[in-house]
Amino acid sequence: MVKAGKKNKIKITQIRSRIGYKQKAKKTLDALGLRKINQTVEKVDTPAIRGMIKKIDYLLKVEDI
Repeated sequence: MVKAGKKNKIKITQIRSRIGYKQKAKKTLDALGLRKINQTVEKVDTPAIRGMIKKIDYLLKVEDI
């Protein structure tokens, strides 16, 4: 059970280049804060973030923190 006020976080790493993919995929990477290969960001695990990850899962590696 998660304590009140503590949010689950996930670590998202871009593992493939954005070159050659559709504009929607590039905008989703921008929305996640990813711009370069092997760049990593930590985000709060929300349904919105999970939805973005699902759309471009072929470009990302996701780990629970």
